Amino acid sequence: MRGLLFILLIISCTSISAQQRYWLSLIDKGQESSIQSKKENISAPISPLYLNEIKGKGISIIVQSKWLNAVSVELDEIQLEWAKRQTFITEVSPVDTDVVIHSLERDSFGELGLYSAIKQLKPEAFFEENLDGKGVKIGVIDAGYFEADSNKELKSLFENDRILAHRDFVNPTKEEFFSEMETSLDSHGTTVLTMMAGKPSRSSRKGLAPEAYFYLARTDHGVNEFRGEEDYWVQAIEWLDSLGVKLVNTSLGYASGFDDPKEDYAPSQMDGKTSKIALASEIAVNEKGMLLVVSAGNEGLKPSWRVLSTPADAKGVLSVGATDLQGRKMGYSSIGPEDLAYLKPNVSCYSLNGTSFSAPVITGFVACLWQKFPEASNKEIYDAIEKSSNLYPYGNNFVGYGVPDAAKALQILEGKTVINSRLEKAIGLDEVALRLKKRGGYVTVFDKKDDRNVLRQRAEKVNKSGDVTVKRYKNCKRSTVSFEGSSIEIIWEEE
Repeated sequence: MRGLLFILLIISCTSISAQQRYWLSLIDKGQESSIQSKKENISAPISPLYLNEIKGKGISIIVQSKWLNAVSVELDEIQLEWAKRQTFITEVSPVDTDVVIHSLERDSFGELGLYSAIKQLKPEAFFEENLDGKGVKIGVIDAGYFEADSNKELKSLFENDRILAHRDFVNPTKEEFFSEMETSLDSHGTTVLTMMAGKPSRSSRKGLAPEAYFYLARTDHGVNEFRGEEDYWVQAIEWLDSLGVKLVNTSLGYASGFDDPKEDYAPSQMDGKTSKIALASEIAVNEKGMLLVVSAGNEGLKPSWRVLSTPADAKGVLSVGATDLQGRKMGYSSIGPEDLAYLKPNVSCYSLNGTSFSAPVITGFVACLWQKFPEASNKEIYDAIEKSSNLYPYGNNFVGYGVPDAAKALQILEGKTVINSRLEKAIGLDEVALRLKKRGGYVTVFDKKDDRNVLRQRAEKVNKSGDVTVKRYKNCKRSTVSFEGSSIEIIWEEE
């Protein structure tokens, strides 16, 4: 009986002391906050009064976010109840601990795959103007950069001191940032880096931005595969801002995975305003002038999810999906939520192995534009990329506005008008015959139930004369026909 009592006591104590990580959102930043502008208030430090109050309860603060005016902490049940009662704490919410690395096969995106992805973007206009990202600062938030310093394709970055800083937010005491491996995912960031800046030799280039400068942040906690910490990501983006970085690539996403299933994110919460990481991303874009390139996610084939993960849901971040060589959505690529007020993903490009490897290709694309137009704002670059894409302005929740075009993006930033699409109305018709400049091959058709939500995607054959017949699909209101960098939007109307 005494043995049984001892076991019950251990279980009871364990239950009481078990801790979960939470965000504590604070009411303000102290007495001076009311006289500061919004921008100044975002960058102001958290009130020491509130920090001391929290620490006074024996609570250790893990991360402080000035932007969110919040701290991440680990709380037991007693501390949790205390936090919920405090008037200076406006919200207590769990920290998402399920990071998703958006690659399907680690480090398997070969040189041929990258060549195909870049070729799809028609980069000749960049090459003609010798655009290679020179002088542009790029921040990378990822799982790890194991052996990046000995990777032959990244040799130029290290020899020419273009890795300006690196920081491990998970294990700050780790002495060897590049040579100490904690998980099998620690080389993921290395692969992403080669996608942007790889140079197989001095006379050749692999990525679009081999001459850019880089700041590397590791935010995966390295305990369990595919798991990380949302608060470390927020800390990393604030760090990059403090260093003057305007362009950031991240191939991480957060969806679900709490110890208590009741605290999991739901697909409906991928709305750009629920997660702290999405809120921080919106601040980065709107208040800090940063451009965040985020992989959309690889949940497209999961019936229980399908939609992109956060922070790809945040308004203003450039969310990148994955296509095949014909511009159709890869099956795994996550789709945009149907009831979102804005289009997601924003653009897409080729990737066989995950949106982890389409995002950095687009980041290299952004670096070339910013090199050519250093005075352009983040939103001007963002708009140019969307408007240069082959489906614009008739985007959809499968591939966004489609695949960007280097020459068109440069023209848009020069103030020129670019037209990618034309509109066709099919009144009382069940099929439309189109004549294209394209001879033979196939076009891609996105059948939509409204102006952006896709019912299905398909290929239609073009004959040798350039003729193709597009038939109306059941319950379809619009069909987008995509071909060779252009598109036709068919609106199906009843008589």
